[in-house]
Amino acid sequence: VRDCIQKTLTEWSSKVGQDQNQETLEVLECTVAQAIEKINPEERDELKVSAKLFIVGSNSSSIRDAVDLACSALGVAQLDSVIIVPPPVEDGTNISLEYLQPYWKELENLVENKKIVAIGTSDLDKTLLEQLYLWAQVKPSSNQVNLASCCVMPPDLTAFAKECDIQLLTHNDPKELLCEASFQEVLQESIQNVKANEWIPLWLLRYSVIVKSRGIIKSKGYIIQAKRNAS
Repeated sequence: VRDCIQKTLTEWSSKVGQDQNQETLEVLECTVAQAIEKINPEERDELKVSAKLFIVGSNSSSIRDAVDLACSALGVAQLDSVIIVPPPVEDGTNISLEYLQPYWKELENLVENKKIVAIGTSDLDKTLLEQLYLWAQVKPSSNQVNLASCCVMPPDLTAFAKECDIQLLTHNDPKELLCEASFQEVLQESIQNVKANEWIPLWLLRYSVIVKSRGIIKSKGYIIQAKRNAS
């Protein structure tokens, strides 16, 4: 992730020149056009567009922004699946249903508005997954399990997922994919005369475009949004 951000910022900064780095600018769109491949509408039915959304330093309302930006960047009307990762909680604190509910409600609204087809979760144990399933209007279609936490899927989680037709997937993402300090560090290294400590990452979305019939990845990438808190 750091390498992708650094390369994009460095290339973008070299092309736009110093004018774009002025403090008066409140919004900076840092993109490298040739690095993003829009989907041909004629091929859309043959492709599955999935995303995993890591909320870093913002609230549930940013989920719509993330999905809208991903759709715009890829040239599609909707994403086939989105897996949500809420902000990490303090050490020693467990995620509760109440903590998840605002994020899930936002996802449900996007499903109702046909911006997303299916929504999923990450790293929920059987108890919390069941609580979410019973409460939710739009049921989770998948739940990712971290390979570092278990070599074998917990039997109770497997049984519940099978009963409720929830797909269990594996991942090896770190607990915190991109922290504030790491983002500011790469920002400082990539762009001259930037006050990196004023920029806070809000969310990070990782997308994959998969050819359904062949199961191969056609393209993948990251989209990140950060906010400048100028004093």
